Amino acid sequence: QVQLVESGGGLVQAGGSLRLSCAASGRSFSDYPMAWFRQAPGKEREFEAAISWSGSTTYYSDSVKGRFTISRDTAKNTVYLQMNRLKPEDTAVYYCAVKKNLNFYRDIDVSEAYDYWGQGTQVTVSP
Repeated sequence: QVQLVESGGGLVQAGGSLRLSCAASGRSFSDYPMAWFRQAPGKEREFEAAISWSGSTTYYSDSVKGRFTISRDTAKNTVYLQMNRLKPEDTAVYYCAVKKNLNFYRDIDVSEAYDYWGQGTQVTVSP
């Protein structure tokens, strides 16, 4: 059974940092792009960052570019999201996802294009 498990969320003050992890089990996702999305209360799920299968290519939303860094450890089947200079508006449930389409940029920011999802981890940033 394929499973993605996020961890690392929590409560942090504005300006602080958190590192999220997403561990995959059940099969290897080393061939596929992976991404992080987030969903704030009352809002749609939004794309934040993606990384290619090799880790050599990344893509970010404008809202997190320059503050967040996505990376992956293929050997550990894990993807990370380093979040720095956090803002209250970053408060949301963060989800990792895997896209089986090998074309990295195709529908990169479209949640419906992703095939596997984790259960999410809550990030709360206080003012």
